[in-house]
Parts: sequence; structure tokens; C-alpha cells
Amino acid sequence: MKLAKSHIDIGIWTNLEESLPFWRDDVGLPYEALLKLGGGFHQHRLSLKGSVFKLNHARDPLPGVEPTGFRELMIASNLTESQSLIDPDGNRLLRVPEGLLDIDHIGMRMATSSVERAMHFYCDALGATPLSENHCRWATTVFQFVEEPGLRVPDIYRAPGYRYITVQVYKVDSEHERLLQMGATEGAAPTTLGSTARISFIRDPDGNFIEVSQRASLTGDLTPG
Repeated sequence: MKLAKSHIDIGIWTNLEESLPFWRDDVGLPYEALLKLGGGFHQHRLSLKGSVFKLNHARDPLPGVEPTGFRELMIASNLTESQSLIDPDGNRLLRVPEGLLDIDHIGMRMATSSVERAMHFYCDALGATPLSENHCRWATTVFQFVEEPGLRVPDIYRAPGYRYITVQVYKVDSEHERLLQMGATEGAAPTTLGSTARISFIRDPDGNFIEVSQRASLTGDLTPG
């Protein structure tokens, strides 16, 4: 997979107004921009060590469903000991000493029904580099897999918690089709969002949503292909 940006973005959903001050002020993520998505949805974009932390706020109540496989965001810091935090929705965050678990930017601890299958997909299909039997680095993000037999990721994309990650590529359509051929299932077919981006969603073998994005500011055009 040829990436247009060497960082993976993190997306969460919330109904709670206090989520923004937590991530902006308590965690200290610099605020970048507000995107009005329509339908009562706002996306607050915060900087996260080169990644974008997408805090999606919904005006109307979001459904309460089971969590995804994305369980705990890990952020490299200058601390000498790890520090655990929990946001207003109950999302887990761990600040770790830089280099712990090979994390020098960010990491994501993930539940999976099969560590072997998850490693195969993230390394072979997405192009991550294996670091051990249960963790790998994709771009600058480290993924650590923890086996949870019987894991069932909900089909609902808009619900509280860590719900998706985003990868920036040069051509969404060809990457989307390639990933489907390599074991992903379709979350949403490619579509163009005005003059900003062309995006699609695929789902990994556990059903976690991954947004595949062709952003004009990075690629220069949104021509399908």
C-alpha cells in the first residue's frame, strides 16, 4: 500500500460536550479545525503526533452498542512511567514512555478473535511491519493485538467510542478493490466529498472500520482510479 501520509488517523464518536475539553486540555492535543459534516455532526480535528485525532460530536443520541476492537490509544510521551487516563465516554488512553512497545508516536491496543489472522491482514494486506508475534507498525502507528475469543464488532459505525482509523492513499478506488481481494469486507464504496477528499470504508477480518482516504491537499486531485 502506497501511503500519501505516514501517519494513521484515529476517529471516535461522542454525544458529550465535555469530550472536547478532555482531549484538548487534559490530554493536550492541539486544536486544528472544525468540520461541519451536516445532519447534526461536527468533527473536531486535533493534532496527534502527526496523526489527526477526529473527535466526531453528534447532536442526537448515538446508539449504545458493543465496543470495536480498538480498545486503548497509546501515546508516546516524556514520562518515565505509563499513565492511564479515561475520557468522559470511558475510552481508555495510555501515555507511555517513548519507545515502550516500540511506540515513538502512537499505538493502538486491539482486541481480536485471532491474533494470527489480524497480524496476517495488517502485515500482508495493509503493509504493516511485524515487530513480534502480536504487534506490528503501520506507518508510524504501532498495533498490539490481544486475543478475545468470540469478539463481535458491531455493524454500526456511528456509536460512542473508538470507531475507526483512517489511512491516506493516492488512489482510493484501486486500494479499496485490492483490499477486498485480500480479505477485507466492504464498509462503504468509494465516494467523493466535494473538492476535499474521495473516501471509502473497508472492514478488517474482525469487522473494524478502516477509512481509506484520497485527500486533495495530499494527492493533488480526486480522480478515481
